[in-house]
Amino acid sequence: MGAGAPRGAGGPGEGGGLRASLSGLTTRGRSFVAAGIAAAACAYVLGQGALLRVGMLLALLPLICVYALHRTRYRVSGSRRLTPGRVPAGAEARVQLRMDNVSRLPTGLLMLQDRVPYVLGPRPRFVLDRVEPGGRREVSYRVRSDLRGRYPLGPLQLRLTDPFGLVELTRSFSTYDTLTVIPRTEPLPPVRLTGEANGYGDGSRRSLALAGDDDVIPRGYRRGDDLRRVHWRSTARYGELMVRREEQPQRSRATVLLDTRRLAFDGAGPDSAFEWAVSAAASSLVHVLEQGFSTRLLTDTGDAVPGEGGGGFSAGGQESAEAAGLMMDTLAVVVHSDGAGLSRAYDAVRGSGFGEGGDGLLVAFFGDLDDAQTEMAARMRQRTSGALAFVLDTRAWGGQPAPGHDVVPLEERLRRLRDAGWTALAARPGEAFGELWRQARAGRFGTGTSGGRE
Repeated sequence: MGAGAPRGAGGPGEGGGLRASLSGLTTRGRSFVAAGIAAAACAYVLGQGALLRVGMLLALLPLICVYALHRTRYRVSGSRRLTPGRVPAGAEARVQLRMDNVSRLPTGLLMLQDRVPYVLGPRPRFVLDRVEPGGRREVSYRVRSDLRGRYPLGPLQLRLTDPFGLVELTRSFSTYDTLTVIPRTEPLPPVRLTGEANGYGDGSRRSLALAGDDDVIPRGYRRGDDLRRVHWRSTARYGELMVRREEQPQRSRATVLLDTRRLAFDGAGPDSAFEWAVSAAASSLVHVLEQGFSTRLLTDTGDAVPGEGGGGFSAGGQESAEAAGLMMDTLAVVVHSDGAGLSRAYDAVRGSGFGEGGDGLLVAFFGDLDDAQTEMAARMRQRTSGALAFVLDTRAWGGQPAPGHDVVPLEERLRRLRDAGWTALAARPGEAFGELWRQARAGRFGTGTSGGRE
């Protein structure tokens, strides 16, 4: 919620000076001044005293209105409430504006206007009648956008006019809010992703059960610990009370890789291949998070979201919800990169993404690939227990290969990825991502018994 100070940037009569107020003369006001000067000049030439008085009245009336508005000292505060602050593309958000008169004087007629980008719709304008001392007025409007992105709302503007419409002064509050429009998502059918029903495994528990008593890693006793968990051998060794660590279920890892290279996609707009890939990646992220996976978003630049800690994977609980919001915010503003290859993404997968044993789930969205990039994408499968690739048929979207970019034919790309162990599917315009995801039932997401462990 943004708020203006009681006598802040939005307070009429504050700031700008008398010279700035003169710039608020409307076309009618300027016409009055010009007519008055012309009448006075004619009166001087013709020697008509009555005409001179009329001319002076026409010229002075707008100036008197300017001075009166300039001296007006309304003390008002304004606020804005945006609900919600993050919406999918095509959905509406509600903006509520509130104006409080915190002075001891009533206001005159006020025109309230909020500045919004043109993609969110027309600029909302409201006329507020006299606001009594200590009174308030509330108005609201709705905004929507079919294009993802981050859009500023504000600052709130207050416009004052005189009764004759000769002067119009605008004052602005200093605060604004931001509406985040994230990609559209669709619910995906549950699929056995990595040999487990969800993102939790018991491999670590099994390892602890098979380990001997000497292999248990104890920790110091904390108030409230069950005395039955005291590890007496470690207690005798360290000279202080030690307990066995709790055996926690481990979260499987999943990486969603989005190819954003400019040369891999041709075209723009809500119906372009790139926007389809962004929306599908968002749906995948939501799905694997709901399945309990510790998840990260990776692009061809090698940048990982939510961060570099723990290989960039989200943690559980509240941190997982925050990471999900961060990933969706990233997809809201993701644009084409100028990279030529997938080497950085390959290094990220090979380095911190998955363990040496080749564990974890990888879901990738590829655009056009040349021979070298197809080979590199195929090798990413070696680091995972499950890998699913959606290869976009950019030609079907009407795209053309970038000059000097020798693209491997779609069927050849699919064959080489499948030979490397990927479950590779072609994505074409008009196909629902949920249906493609369902087709993965007939393929193999992976052969491992569990996802990667943290």
